[in-house]
Amino acid sequence: MQLLKDRIIKDGNVKPGNVLKVDSFLNHQMDIELFNEIGKEFKRLFADLNITKILTIEASGIGIACIVAQYFNVPVVFAKKAQSINIDGEVYSTKIESFTHKKTYDVIVSKRFLNKDDRVLIIDDFLANGCALVGLIDLVVSAGASVEGIGIVIEKGFQSGGEIIREMGIRLESLAIVESMNAEDGTVVFREDAR
Repeated sequence: MQLLKDRIIKDGNVKPGNVLKVDSFLNHQMDIELFNEIGKEFKRLFADLNITKILTIEASGIGIACIVAQYFNVPVVFAKKAQSINIDGEVYSTKIESFTHKKTYDVIVSKRFLNKDDRVLIIDDFLANGCALVGLIDLVVSAGASVEGIGIVIEKGFQSGGEIIREMGIRLESLAIVESMNAEDGTVVFREDAR
């Protein structure tokens, strides 16, 4: 998706440790016009699927997932990183290691909101090592539902996550795949086969 790639080049910030900061438009301050275009693109890419739920993980994926859900006219469910008094009843639970935060989370989804009849599209902002996605897939499988596809805004193609998910046989569509980035000069190189 050229609009997204152009925005990453213009406003993204490459930091040491393979960190790409896109907080000015994607995962802290959110550019809703850009999110709208992202939503349209995911609808185009997954238009052939009968999606019943969008699933993401708190917190950065929620805004994107909400916009995408408008195009599919389905609810968004987000996996919570902590049990709270607001969640009553039984939950599906898995452990996820965060690349960004270098921390392992117990993530949960109420069994009320994910069931065997659901056809799930997983949406997230980043794909690095794939731990978050593997955890979300585990939640869907625990519910007896089906993962119909995964939509990622930015995939770090030089890390193993994309390969892990594709080897699972799950349809993965990334709007921008970063092939390499350099913290010294701030350059980002994209894989050409991405949208």
